[in-house]
Amino acid sequence: MAIFRAFRAYRPAKRNQALIPALPYDVMSSEEARQMVKGNSLSFLHVDRAEIDFPQGTDMYSKQIYQKAKENLEALENTGAMIQDETPCFYIYRQIMNGRVQVGLAGCASIDDYMNNVIKKHEKTLAKKEKDRINHVSTTNANTGPIFLTYRKNSAVNMAVSLWMNEKEPVYDFESDGVQQTVWVVDDIKVINRLSSLFKDIDSLYIADGHHRCASAVKVGQMRREENPGYTGSEEFNFFLAVAFPDDELEIMDYNRVVKDLNGMTSDEFLSRVFENFEIKKEEQPFHPVERHTFGMYLDKEWYSLKAKKTIIDESDPVARLDVSILQENLLDPVLGIKDPKNDDRIDFIGGIRGLAELERRAKTDMKLAFSMYPTTTEDLMAIADAGKIMPPKSTWFEPKLLSGLFIHHLS
Repeated sequence: MAIFRAFRAYRPAKRNQALIPALPYDVMSSEEARQMVKGNSLSFLHVDRAEIDFPQGTDMYSKQIYQKAKENLEALENTGAMIQDETPCFYIYRQIMNGRVQVGLAGCASIDDYMNNVIKKHEKTLAKKEKDRINHVSTTNANTGPIFLTYRKNSAVNMAVSLWMNEKEPVYDFESDGVQQTVWVVDDIKVINRLSSLFKDIDSLYIADGHHRCASAVKVGQMRREENPGYTGSEEFNFFLAVAFPDDELEIMDYNRVVKDLNGMTSDEFLSRVFENFEIKKEEQPFHPVERHTFGMYLDKEWYSLKAKKTIIDESDPVARLDVSILQENLLDPVLGIKDPKNDDRIDFIGGIRGLAELERRAKTDMKLAFSMYPTTTEDLMAIADAGKIMPPKSTWFEPKLLSGLFIHHLS
């Protein structure tokens, strides 16, 4: 039984619908963020990456950065650049990218559901990244970026959302980075209660993207509980900002790999080792896998297709059967000596949004070798989370990204 409730969002005034929202803080560097905000003082990156308002080289984890984020958020809210709804609402958030549509419901999820594993995880979090967002949420007193949740499709939720979209006008409708972003405000108390009730029939919510933001939001909620021992459980700090999408509308893109060297081998020696566990075929064109357990490989300006031999595939284990696991355990580690891909600087990861040309470019410049992957599926993600297991690093790449600054949830 999942708790999902309406809240009084701060959101852009309509005139600022395309100026304030920004990509999530963690998909860009500080330098890229500085470039993105040029000529736009309203960009939400001034809140999510407040170091861009300081000279380059300023410690992005210092107290003054978080304080500046708070000041910038308050300025957006106090000047009327953002407005707050008078009553708690849900928000329908539709994104259209390359003709594909995904429609989510923005609301607040429960920190208790996270702690009780009603909200399921598939990724480990890093303490340093958590600490950054804990400081950000604590200082701004707000969840500024939504957690990307998914759930097994529910026809009643779909129907309620579709009816509202068909009968009401959106409050926002704009394009950002090639993605059409459209938002409806659900402000009818009967529909709000209906949606909340329907989510109580949903057994589990799954974190698709935003594990660090989610863990941090929950820890801030726990800290507020300690500071307020008489809390009732209904206070805003018991909840965090999320957008929940039905699983059948999501697409996970491939998350590809590039490697710096052949671990001391010649190309022929390397190919001989690869052949121990994979069938190899030379390809005339760049190879993008179209089925599980197949891989593209780019070496010495040539493309190959690899197919995992049946002897190395364990379909009974939801983690071991992932293509990212098969490649890691049967090639990257034993052949190339990459034992810890998360911390080894000989390997890098490239989201499928960049295309195969980016793999070729990297293999011709600062890297030696590239692998194109078949994407992990939403079913894989849910199976691993249901089993209480953890995905290997860099297993999923979701597009489009949810914008920050469309909805702000204050903790008090």
